[in-house]
Amino acid sequence: MPKDAAPEIMPELGLEALFSLKGKIALVTGGATGIGKMIAAAYVQNGAKVYIASRKLADLERVAAQLTKAGAKTGGKAIAVQADVGSKAGCDALADAIKARESNLDILVNNSGLSWGAPLVDFPEANGWDKTFALNVKSQFYLTVALLPLLEKSKTNINPAVVINVASIAALSPSAEGALSANGEGTYSYQPSKAASLHLTKVLASSFTKRHVNVNAILPGVFPSRMTSFGIENAGDELLRNQPTGRVGTPEDIGGLAVFLSSRAGAHCTGTAVVVDGGQLLGATAKL
Repeated sequence: MPKDAAPEIMPELGLEALFSLKGKIALVTGGATGIGKMIAAAYVQNGAKVYIASRKLADLERVAAQLTKAGAKTGGKAIAVQADVGSKAGCDALADAIKARESNLDILVNNSGLSWGAPLVDFPEANGWDKTFALNVKSQFYLTVALLPLLEKSKTNINPAVVINVASIAALSPSAEGALSANGEGTYSYQPSKAASLHLTKVLASSFTKRHVNVNAILPGVFPSRMTSFGIENAGDELLRNQPTGRVGTPEDIGGLAVFLSSRAGAHCTGTAVVVDGGQLLGATAKL
């Protein structure tokens, strides 16, 4: 058969074959709130067992119960795991907790992150730079590496493991002062940290190809979360003016993309970065 010819008989291309996550095991950091919760919910409702991790156990347990109830029809469920991935030791501890429960991991979503706003001339080193880069960049590296033995186990080029690094359109936009920060302040370390996350994604994707571990990045625009709550509450009209779609993101927007990248449908994607911002970057006044 010529290289460019399609097979005479097509394989099964229905929704179940392409997008089902039944039987998959996933870990989502920062999975109790915001984008992490949205992604975890999409996974659970499509049949996956999802570990959600963050620092606050009570919140995790409450959200895990909610997600499990919502996934009852598909057999998906959520499990709370308390963790702090702001250091290598914390990443290793979370990896050990997963290894104690599972011998295999199909999906890792590195979603935990933070932003720090302060005046330019008084931007703090410890929280502004060190803590921000530790959570937004270093944790993605250390947790992925610590879980690599579980991720690569029994994987193939048709059924690879999937790592998703949640970056931001801030990785592509240089504006640190805008609707999501207070007057006179800027998120000067956030944009560089997300750019580093984006490049780290490509570095890991290149390193893991022979291990059958795909690594991709999602670059969200404005979605409801603790990080964006200040801007949405105080400058919601301005934010919407920068949105060609006239709205902020929803769970369907981010969840659908995460399911695609984690399913058979996305198995040929690695080293990619997908923007999901409602066209915000298209506007000359887009700021994040």
